[in-house]
Amino acid sequence: MKHFKVICIFIIVFLIIVIGGYFGIKSLNSKKEVLQEEYIPEEEINDEQNRQTIVSLYFLDAQTNEIIPEARMVDVSKLIKAPYDKIMNLLMEGPKSEKLKRVIPEDAKFLGSSFSGDCVTINLSSEFLNYTDEDIKNKSINTIVNSLTELTEVNSVKILINGQESKELKSTYVRI
Repeated sequence: MKHFKVICIFIIVFLIIVIGGYFGIKSLNSKKEVLQEEYIPEEEINDEQNRQTIVSLYFLDAQTNEIIPEARMVDVSKLIKAPYDKIMNLLMEGPKSEKLKRVIPEDAKFLGSSFSGDCVTINLSSEFLNYTDEDIKNKSINTIVNSLTELTEVNSVKILINGQESKELKSTYVRI
């Protein structure tokens, strides 16, 4: 009788282990299947959205009079072709936010850019020098320098006026 009890207990324990193992393995396999399912977004991302990236453009805060960044979505293909021209053209257009204002004189024109080493050379029309005081001049320059140095390859900016160096501007600017 004692052997019978031991054998019964052994069979019951063996059945519990086998049944528990079966359900444990089945549970693990179902979790693997859940993990392998493809995620389907609620909203499909179109090609236009897929080609967008964020750039930071610097403008003047209308309330604090400080230079702050404005994030802007830009088509990557346009940014890759001529990144400095694209950023400068966006700066010349001005901010999207009503809380920010453009510091670069309205009548100034962007004439082109070039890149050498880690320095971008920006060519602006002489109207860029139509500033009211030294503070506005410095903030205009800082909006350009801060915006362009957001690009990893740019560490300094040189500003030309009608293709020439100006006595009113330093030869090269770095981010402050």
